[in-house]
Amino acid sequence: MPPPSTGPVVPSGGSWLPTLCCVSRSPLCSPRTGHLSRSPRRCSQHPDDSKARVSHETIYRDLYTPSRQVFAADAFHRLRSGRPVRRPRGKTRSHGRGRIRNMVSVHDRPTEADARKVAGHWEGDLVFGARPSAVATLVDRATRYTIVVALPEDYKADTVAAAIVERMGILPAHLRRSLTWDRGREMASHATITAALSMPVFFCDPHHPWQRGTNENTNRLLRQYLHKQADLSTLTQQDVDLIAAKLNHRPRRVLGWATPVTAFGPVERKLASGLSSPRQRGGRAAADSTA
Repeated sequence: MPPPSTGPVVPSGGSWLPTLCCVSRSPLCSPRTGHLSRSPRRCSQHPDDSKARVSHETIYRDLYTPSRQVFAADAFHRLRSGRPVRRPRGKTRSHGRGRIRNMVSVHDRPTEADARKVAGHWEGDLVFGARPSAVATLVDRATRYTIVVALPEDYKADTVAAAIVERMGILPAHLRRSLTWDRGREMASHATITAALSMPVFFCDPHHPWQRGTNENTNRLLRQYLHKQADLSTLTQQDVDLIAAKLNHRPRRVLGWATPVTAFGPVERKLASGLSSPRQRGGRAAADSTA
């Protein structure tokens, strides 16, 4: 293609780019800031010749790829955004926690879960100690009743799903209405939980921890017993049950100074079956430190 008849041009990968759009002395640049007053998309169309055009992506590529030696390496400063790196539209950004298939948004959760009038809607997450060690925490949105699930082996998706199914399988069906989790890869096997417990799993929006704020608050309370420097893989289910019992027997202002055990009802006795008081049956050192 021959160069346009008006205005200076430079070749780039077989195309002709109008330099009027990309140099500081261009009339398209602001005289005060030196920034372009027109975007590369607008510059991609020649002002005088409608047949002389180039993709705006080509202009961006030349601006952000100094090795093409079309413009100076700092030419991107002439753009209004001044970004040193460009992400083309349509390129998905990774949130650093992997992709989970068949996620259902928290916005599709039953409205009764938001009202906090009915027990059985849970929020969950992992609490980490010294890496790699963690436990899973589950909190009922209505009663603030807490279940802590030991993960002595690892916190891979299959391990977490199996542990949650085993622990929550003790509950009657009407107390397994839903589970809300963040987008951590440990919940990649959420379909296994739903199939085993008939309990749908809903996922928060990226970087929206307040959508499971009850669990966030409970995890902060649990930090009194589950220290970040501790090896949580040494804790047995009996150990973490003793820790959860301390929270569940603590009066809460949000419950009118009742305890989660009282609000949750007689089901708690079934969950606690086989457990003795901390004085009668001591756990490991990490559990003993909760006294």
